[in-house]
Amino acid sequence: MLNLKPTSFGSGDSLPFGWHFFLLGGATPRTELRKDGFPGFGVPMPDMSLPRLLLGGRAVECQGAIKVGSSIRRTSRLAKIREKEAPTGKMAIVEIENIIKEVDGSATIRETQTYLLLEAASGAVAPPPEMSSIQAEFIKKVTPDDTLLFQYSALGFNSHKIHLDRAYAQEVEGLPDLVVNGGLVTLLVTEAMRIDLGLRQAALTTRHIAPLYVNRELTIAADRSDQGWYVRVYDHSMALAATMEISCA
Repeated sequence: MLNLKPTSFGSGDSLPFGWHFFLLGGATPRTELRKDGFPGFGVPMPDMSLPRLLLGGRAVECQGAIKVGSSIRRTSRLAKIREKEAPTGKMAIVEIENIIKEVDGSATIRETQTYLLLEAASGAVAPPPEMSSIQAEFIKKVTPDDTLLFQYSALGFNSHKIHLDRAYAQEVEGLPDLVVNGGLVTLLVTEAMRIDLGLRQAALTTRHIAPLYVNRELTIAADRSDQGWYVRVYDHSMALAATMEISCA
């Protein structure tokens, strides 16, 4: 999927930061999927009569490095559900916590994902403000295509229709096209940090502001910060779509 040689990695090598996403693949039975196809990761995602779901953010912390070929144990739980009234109507904020730990080692990855459950689409969502230009210490442009979305979704066993079913995304949810997986956006950033900047990442927090769409160029812009690196991701129109704070080992 990342266009890397499989022979670059072997048993005992450290799993690159961010690659644990496929270990979160849900075991949700088909009968327990939400109507939008989303399975939940580790635990089923509740429906709550809110048909739309978006990833709001995630926090990842690594203690040590999981080794390729090691046995791992994943513990998942529905950590928190908060219901609220927003200007757009009823919504719920759901947090899922996953802990991945080596059975015979001390390496641990803790990830908390925050999801927004929303009412049915009632019209076009106003886009965030656009930038006239993007300035940063490091800039990289990437264009995720249909194949990349499919590969990422398949590896994570994510059947959310907004990533796979164009007719559903456009006709049911009123979106202009397939949505790039929030986790894929995070992975594209962590891979840029690992390969292009040679960083050893240890933790991150991500906030998703607006959807990114398939076959449209996105821009990764990163600057050093007191904690490590502060990253912004812009869509094809230079509107801010996500922010990320990365700490390094």
